[in-house]
Amino acid sequence: MTTINIGINEADRLKIADGLKALLADTYTLYLQTHNFHWNVTGPQFRELHLMFEEQYTELATAVDDIAERIRTLDIAAPGTYKEFAKLSSIKEVDGVPEASEMVDLLTKGHEQVVKTSREVLKLAQAGDDESTAALVSDRMRIHEKTSWMLRATRK
Repeated sequence: MTTINIGINEADRLKIADGLKALLADTYTLYLQTHNFHWNVTGPQFRELHLMFEEQYTELATAVDDIAERIRTLDIAAPGTYKEFAKLSSIKEVDGVPEASEMVDLLTKGHEQVVKTSREVLKLAQAGDDESTAALVSDRMRIHEKTSWMLRATRK
């Protein structure tokens, strides 16, 4: 077994991986919430929201894999259990089935939280001279900012 040597010192690599673990947990929690809402949405906007939520959870599923693989690239084990995600996530699970408008509000807040978590990870990546993580996180921020805008637009 060889030791990792990609030009990022160990202390920075560990901090960045910890930040990515939080981002992974937030992303996975948001994925589950979005998928749940896709299954359970009802009301006059059913078709529009059902399809929008499907687009969103499909995109989030890919993001989860990308983030976990970046953690592994840094030679750190990625969290992969509900228990770990619950501890690491700043997005809380929702009990029951909210009304469609509340689903939209909850998902908007969830995407905005992922943007905030991404900003923290971006700072760590920039401080550690980790351009690959910075690029991944920057792309994630852009997607979540756009998604939260689209969700907010459905509530006007």
